[in-house]
Amino acid sequence: MRSLSAARIGAQVRALRMAAEVSGGELAKTSGISASMLSRIERGLVSPSVETLERLAQGLHVPTSRFFSDQARRTDFCHVRAGHGVLVDRIGAVADYRYELLGHLLSGNLFVEPYLVTLLPGADPYVTFQHPGLKFLYFLSGEVSYRYGGRTAEVRAGDSLLFDATALHGIEAIQTQPVSYLSVVFTLRE
Repeated sequence: MRSLSAARIGAQVRALRMAAEVSGGELAKTSGISASMLSRIERGLVSPSVETLERLAQGLHVPTSRFFSDQARRTDFCHVRAGHGVLVDRIGAVADYRYELLGHLLSGNLFVEPYLVTLLPGADPYVTFQHPGLKFLYFLSGEVSYRYGGRTAEVRAGDSLLFDATALHGIEAIQTQPVSYLSVVFTLRE
């Protein structure tokens, strides 16, 4: 009778191998184990040793810990078609900053808010955004001066910013319109 732990590890090994588009024979060879052993591991018929898991991890170019993640319980998937994001009225939102929510995930400890932000024609610069988490910005159009604490960066389409959002930040000056950017905020759930 196969153990539940062996079955979970085997399923994870197989999923990672398939995602890497590697055949069982190729993975066995690069990992230095037999193809029959790999097959038995993937089917959950044997509990692999730590050494064998380390070899498989090296062959798949992943950390060994990936074999122990509980991916079966992580099933969130969100697909938002172009132009069909949810327009969000954010509490305390700056006038003429349009926020289109591009997705959401409900499980896990990480809260992710991806928005398409568009500055409408009447939008003014605003440099006092401040909130918990990390923020990633990818500029799609326009040119602006972006303030982060005591620093200013000149950014344009194709540029990105990544920072701790607890410091004051925001657009200090608008040089070229229209301005639009992808804003993704990452915070830990409590």
